[in-house]
Amino acid sequence: MKIEQIYTGCLAQGAYFIVSNGEAAVIDPLREVQPYIQKAEKIGAKIKYVFETHFHADFVSGHLDLAEKTGATIVYGPQAQTGFAAHIAQDGEIFKLGDITIKALHTPGHTLESTSYLLLDQAQKPTALFSGDTLFIGDVGRPDLAQKGSLTMNDLAGILFDSLRTKIMTLPDDVIVYPAHGAGSACGKNMSKETSDTLGNQKKFNYALRADMTREEFISEVTAGLSEPPQYFPQNVKMNRDGYESMDEVLERGDQALSPEAFESKANNTGALILDTRKAADFAKSFIPNSINIGIDGSFAPWVGSLIPDLKQQLLIITEPGREEEVITRLARVGYDFTIGYLNGGLEAWEKAGKETDSIISISAAEFAAHYKGGNINVIDVRKPEEYTAGHIQDAENLPLDYINDLMDSFPKGEMLYIHCAGGYRSMIAASILKSRGFEDVVNIEGGFGEVAKTDVPLN
Repeated sequence: MKIEQIYTGCLAQGAYFIVSNGEAAVIDPLREVQPYIQKAEKIGAKIKYVFETHFHADFVSGHLDLAEKTGATIVYGPQAQTGFAAHIAQDGEIFKLGDITIKALHTPGHTLESTSYLLLDQAQKPTALFSGDTLFIGDVGRPDLAQKGSLTMNDLAGILFDSLRTKIMTLPDDVIVYPAHGAGSACGKNMSKETSDTLGNQKKFNYALRADMTREEFISEVTAGLSEPPQYFPQNVKMNRDGYESMDEVLERGDQALSPEAFESKANNTGALILDTRKAADFAKSFIPNSINIGIDGSFAPWVGSLIPDLKQQLLIITEPGREEEVITRLARVGYDFTIGYLNGGLEAWEKAGKETDSIISISAAEFAAHYKGGNINVIDVRKPEEYTAGHIQDAENLPLDYINDLMDSFPKGEMLYIHCAGGYRSMIAASILKSRGFEDVVNIEGGFGEVAKTDVPLN
């Protein structure tokens, strides 16, 4: 028996590949499924099951393509209703995989169909729990995503409390917990950077598993301080529940190398959004007018999902040469399936063709300090409210990037705006969006608050 955790940092997501005696199962696979197929082929195993812990909100799972390509059975927990062929497990149902057993434990609360999968070894000893978004390392799943009808967030939190106490905390302490997410995911609020742990250790250190915790205390603590979920979450749930286009078709449509002339024509005639995924410093120096910068080397997919509200928005992409397929794939992971081409040769080809470019003024923290001393400047802090509260530049206004589309009227137009975040990634995203909306006088502060704090600029 072998358990392999396949962790994707940009989504803070863990998928699992389990193999025993020639049979394999994949739990919560990513959209691109070829790596799982190759793993199975390499060891001569057949993928028998694709287990889904719930209808994911933060990414599009690869269950459909994986089942189509391998003949595997898709398994969801009780109460799941799908738009495709799937086995809906009963609570406690047993699945044989080679010499081991996987038992479905219905653990609702994060969502109503949420199900954990308990692995029993050849001797029927409970060994590992694939807990999905029910139990994280250091946290539990947020209970506000599946509210509907008269069912409230507090109702779901109460259901989650019962699931944890009756289905999970009763398991042996040496069971290894393998969750679907780690730190950085929006599916919880207090997750550890660790991606697995023993259940016994979680009982000691996870605030939500305190033995003396009452149901009311649990509901209060679990629901406190939840931020608004990203706007793309409900759309990803729908795709995972109802079905979606094959990843092969998405790649074929998007992997179209366009000359500067063809790129410009498509931009003018399709209404496509131009998404530039280069580093912030490179984007600042030169970019195609009205393009948006979301760097591929940052928290790319979550920011795309938060800032581009329509998953069916057509996209034209600019990348560092050689990273085109990576960008198309990572967009599709969160449901953005309508990339319609990329600029062949990158921005260098655009410039060589003599096409128009724009730029954003980007200054160091020391230069900003000199400007600040001059007085009467507009400083915009695009960090999250909790970051702003913990410390900010005196007189800076907090307009979080997460809500920039709704806050556009709050940005002073016709005045110089000095934009910063924590380190420079988010501020360049914000600056690019503002430029595309007609804000010409935008200045990005390199290094963000981290570097400004080292100067003599007054802080609150």
